[in-house]
This record gives sequence, C-alpha cells and structure tokens, in this order.
Amino acid sequence: MSDAFVSLTDLTLSYGKTVAVPRLNLDIKKGELIALLGPSGCGKTTTMRAIAGLLTPSSGRITIDGRDVTRVPANKRGIGLVFQSYALFPHLSAFENVAFGLRLQNLGRDEIQAKTQAGMSTVGLEGFEDRKPAEMSGGQQQRLALARSLVMEPKVLLLDEPLSNLDARLRLEMRNELQRVQKETGITMVFVTHDQAEALALADRIVLMKGGKIEQLGTPAQLYAEPSTVFAADFMGFENIFATKGDTLVSDKGSLPLQFQSTAEQLAWRPSGVAVGHGPYTGRVVASSFAGGHREYVIDSALGPVKADASIDISEVVIGQELAFDLPQSTARALTK
Repeated sequence: MSDAFVSLTDLTLSYGKTVAVPRLNLDIKKGELIALLGPSGCGKTTTMRAIAGLLTPSSGRITIDGRDVTRVPANKRGIGLVFQSYALFPHLSAFENVAFGLRLQNLGRDEIQAKTQAGMSTVGLEGFEDRKPAEMSGGQQQRLALARSLVMEPKVLLLDEPLSNLDARLRLEMRNELQRVQKETGITMVFVTHDQAEALALADRIVLMKGGKIEQLGTPAQLYAEPSTVFAADFMGFENIFATKGDTLVSDKGSLPLQFQSTAEQLAWRPSGVAVGHGPYTGRVVASSFAGGHREYVIDSALGPVKADASIDISEVVIGQELAFDLPQSTARALTK
C-alpha cells in the first residue's frame, strides 16, 4: 500500500488546446518538503495550481490524505498558499492579517486570539502584532504570510517562488526559517522555485521538470552529484558537457583527445572539476572574474569554451593569456540520457 499523502495520478493539465503537463505521476509523503524545480515554462507552477484547486485537470486524479480532491473547490481542500507577492491586506495590522481566515470560520474570540498569537510566535513575529505590512521588512512580510497560512492548519502548504522578492541575505534567512517551521510543525510542503540553491538547501526531494514532465526525481544530493540527463546536468551546474566519439571529446566547436577510457555518450564537468594550471590541454583565457573564494575563467580551447574555477591561491591568469587545463576522470559525470 502506498504511503503517499499527496498523489498526482496521470495528471494532464491544459490551457485551452495547449497541454502544459501531460500525464504526470508524483507521490509526496506526509511531512515531506518537496521542491518543484525548473526553468520558466516547465510546468512547475501549473502543477502547484492544480494541487491548490486553482486549475481543473483535463484528466487524471489528485488525492490528498486518501481523499480524491480532483473536482473539489480550492477552499474545501485543506490547502495553504503562500504567494510570491505575499498578498497581505495593507489596511490590516499584522495580527488581523493572520486572524483573517480564522474569523471567517466563526471561531470564538479567545480561540482566534490564541491561534493567531501562536502562529505569530511560530514565525518569530511576537511584538509585531500592531504593525501594518508597509511598516515591516520584506522578510517579516514573508513570515507574516507564512503565519497566516499556518494558523489555518492546512494539510498541505504550497509556496510559489516565495523568496524571489527578497535580497540575497534575506533569502538565506528565510530559507532557514522555512526549514525550521516545516520541521517543527511537520507540515507537508510543496515549494515551487527556479533556483537550484534554494531547492538543494530546503527540499527533502527535488522534482526537476522540463516541458511539463519529470526529468529527474531524487534527493538534493542525488541531483547535485548524479544528474542522469544532459538537461539535468546543465541545470544542476555541470556547465561543461561534451559528447564522446571513441577516444575523443567533441562539441560543435571542435574536439580534443580524451585522456581516459569511457563508454558514455556524454561527459560533464562542473567548473570546479576542471583542473587549471596544468594538464594536457591549453586554451586562451577570454573571461576572468573574481568570485570570493575562487576565480572563474572561461577558456577558449580547441573544444570550444571551457568554464573553470581556480583557487585564489593560484596566480591570476589575465585575459588573453594561455592557460593549461585538464578534464580529469575523477570529476567527470557520465550521462546516461
């Protein structure tokens, strides 16, 4: 028997005659944090909208906690939503924003007070009860939106690109906050993002999507270290991907002799996996940028552009100079598809 809490079975989602998601199958466990990851147009937000009840499937089934909700209205599904725009009421205080949904349930005053206060405490907003959203920072507004959903005790919490409006430092803080809240409450979360770093940092499992289909599904460690397709490898940071023909690496720009035996049709290297300063290959540096703990190079070689990261402890090679490099077997990823 399946232990899935949320199941999408042969789910087909369309806009008019255009099929955005064809026959998607996905099981999500209770208490799991799943990231739907992929570029714009891959179907991740469409899938989330279907789970929320904001889009009616063309075919297939959605079940939550054993109940078929495919045709159930959004407000009857037990779903919480946190939008990219937060969607807070600007004229209401923070307290009233969180309490709004509870008041619609006709709960008693004391119960509303207790649940609202507990919700604000969960996201660390004690003392902000009387502030209006405009008087709060972006991170505080995001936590307020999160509290407003959590107090409704949803079975599933859906988050649509919730960190994209925050600056880099706040994004890091809110990542930690979301992870803490999810682990403390045990709520099932589905997190939509195009940011690999967010998905890797937050998710229990990542659903990488392309063209409305699941390209690869696995833990963050699996997707990071073991992408199985060219698309997955490129999306997860293997920026040097080359085909192999016999003992030769080839691209549309040229070729180089491969220094080890491989039966893979494609081999991929992260920039950090390219050795610089020594090796059997050479190329001319056409781009160089300082990235804090390392320096990023683009090397124009007989194979075409090769991206490489080098320690700042190594002497800088300026644009126009020749640079030796290697594509080691130890850091190569063989792609199966």
